[in-house]
Amino acid sequence: MKIEDIIMIGAGPTALTAAIYTTREDIRTVLLEKAVIGGLAATTDWVDNYPGFPDGISGLDLAENLRKQAERFGAIIELDEVSNVRKENDLVVLDTLSGERRAKAVLVATGTEYKKLGIAGEAEYLSRGVHYCATCDGAFYRDKKLIIVGGGNSAVQEALFLTKFASHIDLLVRSTLRASDVLLHELANNSKISVHLGVTTDEIIGDGQKVTRVNGADSTTGKSVTFDTDGVFVFIGLKPNTHFLGDAIQLDSQGFVITDLNLQTNLAGVFAAGDVRSGATMQIATAVGEGATAALRIREYLESLHRSGT
Repeated sequence: MKIEDIIMIGAGPTALTAAIYTTREDIRTVLLEKAVIGGLAATTDWVDNYPGFPDGISGLDLAENLRKQAERFGAIIELDEVSNVRKENDLVVLDTLSGERRAKAVLVATGTEYKKLGIAGEAEYLSRGVHYCATCDGAFYRDKKLIIVGGGNSAVQEALFLTKFASHIDLLVRSTLRASDVLLHELANNSKISVHLGVTTDEIIGDGQKVTRVNGADSTTGKSVTFDTDGVFVFIGLKPNTHFLGDAIQLDSQGFVITDLNLQTNLAGVFAAGDVRSGATMQIATAVGEGATAALRIREYLESLHRSGT
């Protein structure tokens, strides 16, 4: 069975950056991605805080540029899904949909996914009125009424983006707004968005085909509230994509991967970087930085294997 130098699980900014570094040193690098190349960055409408782009850049364009650069140096990107990670002697073995894969080193760079509300109607109306990506699905709601659930930066940023399409947006915030001052200023000056503080989202109602309203409660008065809507976008945070790691890799209490200062996990030869790593700051710039660091540490690890004759 073929043994790769490095297999990277995920193909977001972290892995793509790491691949640029490793492939430039002629280290054969394979990236396995089960969904979108570029990760959540590719589904972000606009990135204004990534260095080097004074006017900002779309998330899709940034992800595409990273992909092209990695492939120019020889990175191999394949669509596949990993279900298990384990060690056999000095090799890391991955169980995937395409079969068993072996590598001298592995980088876990699977990032995060959107959290769900876990309420009635959410799963039933997924993609039929319930969404988690404004860039992907916002255009379906031109001149429609929308509800955004969440009070952080992502919720406010995506609500502002969706005003390009929606006629009106109700922003439901369970407690208080936690967005940056810049976003809060933009929010206060946008007449298309009504902010409802202290309002829970308890149930999504539809007619069997599409979403028609949302039921919740006002925590101040204790009274039930209802909002008529054509769609619901949920932005309540992120959770790590680590379910496939099982018990082999040590995770923190929230499910993020624990690493040492060299970004290596408790399993020798398995590294982790980017948003999936415990202590990550959830920024594209830091994900890219960790990708570069991981590449250098993995190179050192591979050199140690070579010196030991493995």
